[in-house]
Amino acid sequence: MYEPIRTASVHTPAEHSDDFPHRSREEELDIQLAGHLAALLAVTDELGLDTAGDRIAEQVARLRGAPPARHAGRSDAPAAALHRRAHALAGRALVVAASRADTVAAILSAERMDAHTAAAEATDTDPSPTRARLVGAH
Repeated sequence: MYEPIRTASVHTPAEHSDDFPHRSREEELDIQLAGHLAALLAVTDELGLDTAGDRIAEQVARLRGAPPARHAGRSDAPAAALHRRAHALAGRALVVAASRADTVAAILSAERMDAHTAAAEATDTDPSPTRARLVGAH
């Protein structure tokens, strides 16, 4: 009554599953952490924080096995916005570092979060008239 299926199902594993490289969860987390730290490094360099940038670059080099490219250009973004962006990136790095149990990267990320929080708050309380605020922004 029914005709047998003659082709392989899309749900069956490929015959040659070893044809492409597989990465472990730890390797994936290393790649993800290095990416978050590299993005944090770019913002840190843009803010001109050389010492902090050097510490972040060391961790990126440790994770990637090669020194990272350093951000050379500057944007016209306000310092407060850069500090908030750096805080968010450090938070992402902290989450990944904690999930892979990388104490050094987790401590560095937490320190950068604290530093950028303090810097953003100091910039936000600056009463300079050139700073624009959105209505209803906190």
